[in-house]
Amino acid sequence: MITHIVLFKLLDRSQRNIEKTRNVLLSMEGKVPQLRHLEVGVDVTNSERSYDIALVTEFDSIGDLHTYQNHPFHIEVAKYINSVKESSVAVDYESG
Repeated sequence: MITHIVLFKLLDRSQRNIEKTRNVLLSMEGKVPQLRHLEVGVDVTNSERSYDIALVTEFDSIGDLHTYQNHPFHIEVAKYINSVKESSVAVDYESG
C-alpha cells in the first residue's frame, strides 16, 4: 500500500475558499479507480506553521499512484489547486 499525503497553503485563506478547495479535492472520490482511500482535512489551529488543507490518499502500488497522477479527473483538480495554492508539500511512503 502507498500512502500519498499533500499539504496545501492557500493564497486566500478565507473559510469560503478553504471549503470550496476541500470540496474540489473530495470530488475525486469514485472518479479515479486506483484511489483506494481519500481523506481531506482542514487545519483547526491556524498557527504560523500550519498548512490549510491536508489530502491523504492510498493506493495499492506506486504504479497506481502514477496512474492517479495522470488521470484526466486528477489533472483537472490539480489545475484548480495550482490556481489557488500558495505552496504545497508532499510525502509518499509504503504503509501497512
